Amino acid sequence: MATETLTLGKALNTGLRRALENDPKVVIMGEDVGKLGGVFRITDGLQKDFGDQRVIDTPLAESGIIGTAVGLAIRGFRPVCEIQFDGFVYPAYDQIVSQVAKMHYRSQGKVRIPMVIRIPFGGGIGAVEHHSESPEAYFAHTAGLKVVSCSNPQDAYVMIQQAIASDDPIVFLEPKRRYWEKGQVEVDAPLADAYPLHSARVVRPGSDATVLAYGPMVRTALDAATAAAEDGRDLEVIDLRTLSPLDLTAAYESVRRTGRCVVVHEAPGNLGMGSEIAARITEECFYSLESPVLRVTGFDIPYPAARVEEEFLPDLDRVLDAVDRSFGW
Repeated sequence: MATETLTLGKALNTGLRRALENDPKVVIMGEDVGKLGGVFRITDGLQKDFGDQRVIDTPLAESGIIGTAVGLAIRGFRPVCEIQFDGFVYPAYDQIVSQVAKMHYRSQGKVRIPMVIRIPFGGGIGAVEHHSESPEAYFAHTAGLKVVSCSNPQDAYVMIQQAIASDDPIVFLEPKRRYWEKGQVEVDAPLADAYPLHSARVVRPGSDATVLAYGPMVRTALDAATAAAEDGRDLEVIDLRTLSPLDLTAAYESVRRTGRCVVVHEAPGNLGMGSEIAARITEECFYSLESPVLRVTGFDIPYPAARVEEEFLPDLDRVLDAVDRSFGW
């Protein structure tokens, strides 16, 4: 199997290119995605190779981007919309929740909306509010939408193609702080043989405690597990990958073995994904738990100024502290 060393951003670019090659109905649209190649250069070179009818520079109007994509999807196209930054998605929120999420249900299954909404999300790049946010809970809460997040180059390459091939609308969350991290990517592996899109995966086996994360926090969780090993603690790390539908099968199996669970995400803790995950694990694994399910999250404040964002974001020390508290029960 041929492999290449790619950054996560380049893996997304390569996956988008493969999707454009394989299906003439795939179109990419968004602000500056064409000639510029996107703010993070994820669509770099695609307009040059596929033309401005398939890689479309749109006006600065997120609601218009999504609304146009709905019409294209109804007509049989597979639009891939880029929202330039996470905080810019809110003008399109009405379209996403009122139209994209409900069209299939409203039409009694007669109309499908096969579209992908790409959103670079999370902090860690020294930006300000509207450029460093975590809106995943809004979309995971909305019936009719599917929500996924990649955490490494291999998953980025495969998951973006799987999302585009899906007949359902998918919010595709990209961890912007990880765009430049490199990894091995199997570029010629058949998509049919790839790991399922809506399935979590154990990325580090362990026996003492379970750490659940997704997107940018998977790397943080893995770093915490490496540090914990120096103190003799064996942490199992699970990359959730899919937030709606939420796949906790691997998490249940893990927690029944370890008896302890810590959930990590950048978004504020109040009504975040960690709340739902903790509730489900408590319901399913109550008699296996040696301590409460703990959460390590961002704080319940607007995203702070860049100079103090590292105080806001969960880091290795905060994850290890939660693990220590879990063992203290």
